[in-house]
Amino acid sequence: MPQNLAAHAAPETFSEFSTGENFAELFESYVKSGEKTEGSVITGVIVAIENGDIVVVDVGLKSEGRVPLKEFSQNGKVPELLVGDEVEVYLEKLENKNGEAIISREKALREESWTRLERACAKAERVDGVIFGRVKGGFTVDIDGAVAFLPGSQVDIRPVRDVGPLMGITQPFIILKMDRKRGNIVVSRRAILEESRVEARNEILGKITEGQTLEGVVKNITDYGAFIDMGGIDGLLHVTDISWKRINHPSEMLHVGQTIKVMVTKFDQESKRISLGMKQLEQNPWESVAGKFVVGQRFTGTVTNITDYGAFVELEKGIEGLVHVSEMSWVKKNTHPSKIISSSQQVEVVILDIDSVKHRISLGMKQCEENPWAAFATKHAVGDLIEGTIRNITDFGLFIGLDGDIDGLVHHSDISWTEAGETVIKNYKKGEQVKAKVLAIDVEKERISLGIKQLTDNVAAGGALDGIEKGSVVTCVVTAQQESGLEVKINDTITAFIKKSDLSRDRQEQRPERFAVGDRVDAKVTNVDKTAHKVTLSIKALEADEQKRAIEEYGSADSGASLGDILGAALSDAGAKTKKKAKKAE
Repeated sequence: MPQNLAAHAAPETFSEFSTGENFAELFESYVKSGEKTEGSVITGVIVAIENGDIVVVDVGLKSEGRVPLKEFSQNGKVPELLVGDEVEVYLEKLENKNGEAIISREKALREESWTRLERACAKAERVDGVIFGRVKGGFTVDIDGAVAFLPGSQVDIRPVRDVGPLMGITQPFIILKMDRKRGNIVVSRRAILEESRVEARNEILGKITEGQTLEGVVKNITDYGAFIDMGGIDGLLHVTDISWKRINHPSEMLHVGQTIKVMVTKFDQESKRISLGMKQLEQNPWESVAGKFVVGQRFTGTVTNITDYGAFVELEKGIEGLVHVSEMSWVKKNTHPSKIISSSQQVEVVILDIDSVKHRISLGMKQCEENPWAAFATKHAVGDLIEGTIRNITDFGLFIGLDGDIDGLVHHSDISWTEAGETVIKNYKKGEQVKAKVLAIDVEKERISLGIKQLTDNVAAGGALDGIEKGSVVTCVVTAQQESGLEVKINDTITAFIKKSDLSRDRQEQRPERFAVGDRVDAKVTNVDKTAHKVTLSIKALEADEQKRAIEEYGSADSGASLGDILGAALSDAGAKTKKKAKKAE
């Protein structure tokens, strides 16, 4: 019987039970006086250790309780317990069917832990714990005997792929939330790291200087660069500062989680922004460009990137040059670079220009091949006869394929002596073989002018050009109206063209639609090519001559006539002459 229960005076006679308290009432009084309630932590005394694994504890009730010895273990070690030692246990039930008290040392420790943890949570204090298991959405943590939940997002500042190294070791946590009734505890390791991160950030900012070399971890990658975590503070590594060679995207050289060395290239004290560089830790290959590369020198390089405007070719590590699309081929003018070359292809190039300051080298591919225009000029001369296939037909002429994969142009005015170009061009078809005469070769402008009508003499013209000289005035008939001017005929045999800008001195009157097919107009001959049977005319030049002559004839210094009077008299005289000429023609 427990000692404190025996302390009550036992009744000596049965009459004492009947006149006062019976035993049950006396026991109930004892229980109430000790305030032993189920669900509370109470203090008991070890009275025995049975079979080496059961601890018998007297908790002041009518019978002792028994607790497995392993519940007294801490960190895997069983403490040395002696009879008479006081211990705290959790009273689960006053007695079971055998009349014994149901107690637990393990639950007592848990209750003690909850009490301590609640105080730590209220004060936002750190608590030590051990990650010991993995559950859905996170991990389980042993905190002083209580089991807490660690969400996956609260393990570290950055996503952790392998939590293995963090398990089984004692480390600090912050309690985010507790619910004693439900037995829930949520903790965070990330909050501890963020506190340390702020301290580290302030320490780094206090020591950081431009030109300093630091080690960091790639935190995030964007199109324009990568953000590097340097232990509490982030810096931007721009894509142009990753390597001396040209790269399209940072992911070509970096990946998230990678540890790299960087140099602080710029540090803004006010905004605390840090610009970083990787290539600055290597020697600048452009410093030796002047001694290695010379304009006109040939190299074999590798195509590293293709764009709409050209391709980049690596000449050596870190040195790239641009082959503009116009410098890729002599003949493929309106072709995308990807149709001419491919990425990683080895190509031969010629250095066209070097700018060491701007780190630019202009390259050419077509210069490594013979210029087909120059080759044509070497083999052919003006007046030579050629034969080729019509590759294309446009409004202004025929394109004839020549040697070297180049084209020569037969302007529609050089197709026939007698028929209008717009009409006769319809008689030709793409793919047709034709003969032509070389009229002009311009290697610099990459132009070859050809003529078909020049293969025969202008029988219809005869000696029509004999009376036509440069500077003379001719009367011609409008045969066709075009957007760029008028096509006319002189003496019904010679076809000529008056440009839109030569239709009048007044710009508002330089409109081809003012004239109709069949109209007779006077124009001044500004050029005569008897070999090509070509005549160039200008109404504008004729008007200028008439104005000048009018001033000379009607505008003497002492006549007192105004410019309007002079022009009026000249126009009146010109009108009379025109009527007379028209009447004579009738």
